[in-house]
Amino acid sequence: MARSSAARVLVLHGPNLNLLGTREPAVYGRTTLAQLDGEIQRHAARRGAKAVCRQSNHEGQLIDWIQAAAQEGFQAIVINPGALTHYSLALRDAVSAVSVPVVEVHLSNIHAREEFRRHSVIAAAARGQIAGFGPASYLLGVDAALQLVAAGRPRRRLR
Repeated sequence: MARSSAARVLVLHGPNLNLLGTREPAVYGRTTLAQLDGEIQRHAARRGAKAVCRQSNHEGQLIDWIQAAAQEGFQAIVINPGALTHYSLALRDAVSAVSVPVVEVHLSNIHAREEFRRHSVIAAAARGQIAGFGPASYLLGVDAALQLVAAGRPRRRLR
């Protein structure tokens, strides 16, 4: 694994992810948000990094956290925007505006779900997207973020 001893990763969970474990377990699994956050933090620690996890049902709060990430000492962001994935241009603009790399993650494979879930307005502004691996999507997202930090790669530049 890439060197990431000093890396700090901000992990953001969007709307309704506070209901993990009880909301549509056939789609999202039975792992609660608290269990997932613990798994993410342990995973980052095993890689010599620190993950700070936050959840909000409010678009503006997520935007504020994204915009403040670099000032708070985070080198990367992993985000599951939830339903905001499909329509929040404000969230996309925030991802585009920051200097730290952003990795988009989803528990389910959004490309194999309902038509309205198959498009992400966030993806073009993020460095990449990982979807469909359940809680492991977040762990893979942390690994990808740490690789970007170690390689010194900033966010994707949009055309």
